[in-house]
Amino acid sequence: MSQEKISIKNRNAQEIILSAIINFPEGFNSDKKYPAVVVSHPGGGVKEQTAGLYAKKLSEQGFITIAYDASYQGESTGEPRQLENPYIRTEDVSAVIDYLTTLPYVDTENIGAMGICAGAGYTANAAINDHRIKAVGMVSAVNIGSMFRNGWENNVKDADALPYLLAGSNARTADANNPDVQTIPLAPMREEDAPNEELREAWEYYHTDRCQYPTAPGFATARSLTQIISYDAYNKAEAFFTQPLLAIVGSVAGSAWMSDDLLERAASADKRKYIIEGANHMSLYDRENYVNEAVGQLVPFFQQKLA
Repeated sequence: MSQEKISIKNRNAQEIILSAIINFPEGFNSDKKYPAVVVSHPGGGVKEQTAGLYAKKLSEQGFITIAYDASYQGESTGEPRQLENPYIRTEDVSAVIDYLTTLPYVDTENIGAMGICAGAGYTANAAINDHRIKAVGMVSAVNIGSMFRNGWENNVKDADALPYLLAGSNARTADANNPDVQTIPLAPMREEDAPNEELREAWEYYHTDRCQYPTAPGFATARSLTQIISYDAYNKAEAFFTQPLLAIVGSVAGSAWMSDDLLERAASADKRKYIIEGANHMSLYDRENYVNEAVGQLVPFFQQKLA
C-alpha cells in the first residue's frame, strides 16, 4: 500500500473583496447614527445598474445605503469569474452587514435589506439566517432555484430539472480539465433567444444602451447549476423569517409567483404585497415612473420598521 500527500484547490473557498458604493444622506453628519439598507443586484447585474439606482434613491430619503457587486462578479474579486453560487451570494449580504457594524454612524439595531430579482431572493435567504436584518424589501423577487427548476412561469416539475444538475456536474469536470470556463446565460444573450416579451426586455436591459454595463456580461459559469438547481432561497422561512416584509411586484410580471411563495411561507406577521399596475418584471429595474412608485412604498416601509 502506498500513499501520496496532495493538495486540492477548492474554488469555493477563498477570501473575497467586495466592491461597493456607499451612499450618504444629504447633510450627513458622522457624529449622528443613521438607519442603513443593503441593496443586492439581480443575477447577472452589477451595482451600477438597478441596485445602485434604488440605493441612491433611498439614501436621498435619509438612509445610508450600500449597493455592492456579488463575489466573483463586477469589480469584486474571486475566481472563476461570473460564478453564481447562491449560498455565497446570500453570505455576501451578511458580509456587507458585517462592514456596516464597523461604522460608528450606522445604527446597527436598524439595518434593513432589499434586492431586485435574484438579489431579492438572496436577501430573503439572508434574513432567514441573519436577524441583524430588521426589515426586508423585495422588488420583482426571484427565488433563483425555483426559477431554474420550475421555469419563469412555474410550469415545470422539480424532477424535470435533473438534466440541469447533470449539466452543471459535467461543466465542473470540463472546467477542471480545460482553462476555458463553460457558461450559461442568466438573461438572453441575443434578442432572438428570448422566449417572451418580458425576457426580451431582459436582453434589452443588459445588452443595449438601456442599461448595459461593461462588468455585467449577463451570463454565469455553467458549474453554478450544481448549486442553483437544489437551492431554495426561502428554505425554513416558515420558522425563521419573522421580520417585516414588503414585496413589490408588477401586475403583469411572470415572476410574481415567487413573491407570492415567500408571502405565503414566511412566519412574519407583518408582510404584504404591493402591486404596480402595468409593470412587468423588468419595468421595475429602471423605468422611472415604476421605480419611483416602488421607492414611494419602500421609503415609508423602511422609515417605519427601522426606527
